[in-house]
Amino acid sequence: MAKTLVIKEEDKTRIPFLRGILTRSLQEAGMPFGDAYNLASDIRDDLSDIDEITVEDLRERVVSQLTNLHDNKVLERYKALAEAQPVIYVESPEGLSAPYSNEQFRRELEIIGLNADESAAAVEKMYQHLIDRGDPSITTDRLGYMTYRCLHLDPNYGPEIANRYLVWVNFCRSGRPLILLLGGTAGCGKSTIATALANRLDIVRTQSTDMLREVMRMMIPERLLPVLHTSSFAAWKTLPVKPCSKEDEITNQLIAGYRTQADLLSVPCEAVIQRGLKEKVSLLLEGVHVQPSLVNSISKEEDAVVVHVMLGVLKQKELKKRIKGRGTEVPQRRSERYLANFEDIWRLQAYLLDEADRNQVPIVVNSNKENALREVMKIVVDRLEDEFTSTPAAVFGREYKPEKPPPEQSEPDQA
Repeated sequence: MAKTLVIKEEDKTRIPFLRGILTRSLQEAGMPFGDAYNLASDIRDDLSDIDEITVEDLRERVVSQLTNLHDNKVLERYKALAEAQPVIYVESPEGLSAPYSNEQFRRELEIIGLNADESAAAVEKMYQHLIDRGDPSITTDRLGYMTYRCLHLDPNYGPEIANRYLVWVNFCRSGRPLILLLGGTAGCGKSTIATALANRLDIVRTQSTDMLREVMRMMIPERLLPVLHTSSFAAWKTLPVKPCSKEDEITNQLIAGYRTQADLLSVPCEAVIQRGLKEKVSLLLEGVHVQPSLVNSISKEEDAVVVHVMLGVLKQKELKKRIKGRGTEVPQRRSERYLANFEDIWRLQAYLLDEADRNQVPIVVNSNKENALREVMKIVVDRLEDEFTSTPAAVFGREYKPEKPPPEQSEPDQA
């Protein structure tokens, strides 16, 4: 099927309709990625029988869809962004140019701790400042320093937020990889948080320990290693242990089964981490098998920044609700099986949180997705602050201009 061509009336140029471009424009207007992607997909389907469409007609279709969604905030921002605005190009030190992106800037501000409203306000202020400059291009160093200065001088943000931005920019330019390890029991939201973190932190390589376990199951039959072919909370049932009824004994057996399975998974987990270190690429590894020993397996001589976080849900009703909700995303039988073994899942979480606390691993309570995301990103930047202590002059080079102290005022003569 041929792509629909979008025509720009002013110069009669024709370019293919690209769903990704529309998705990005909707994100810059404040729409979450999933909703933006779905709307852009709907527009693409509507255009499947149309060979050509003008930019104005395409915008009208998007506006009509946004109106039907009754999201006035996104609608107004999209209409404002769709108006003819000069394109500002950002020039990298390598001489490459790319259009300035509000969405990328907003994402950077959310990484350093600003919420959605704060980052949107800062983005709007910075973009207007760039427009007012009247210069069609700006270097990355100049843009970075302007952002640092705006954050530093704005009473809503201040020096602390400005320094966090400086640390993040310094890390991104360092070439050092980030190894983010995310642990937690079944149903605590690891996969959801991991997907969102990878998107916001621009981590391309992600890996689930469940997937690694599945690969090992294909390689090693159940009759040879039964402890591998069951859930982490039920692994103890495959061990040669005596039946017991006391709570402490049950918990100890459960922990023994989990640790046996986790030790088996440590081999492929370490291999994935070592591959990331070798290629110097950032990596996000998530799963119930992520434990402190993985961090200890990384040599201190490596230049990677390693961050280990444990997720938890501290209310039984909330965890049960999450597991029930999994029935709409994973096979219903798995959800039912998890609920039937809920007490073991709860015991396993207690052990994981206790181990995290004992090994000084930060624990993030996942009672709200956005709050949990901000907390994890705060932990990441806090860790980066331990590694990166450069000054604005070192990060932004010749664009940095130290502030001159205000001139001293002489005391008026006394009559």
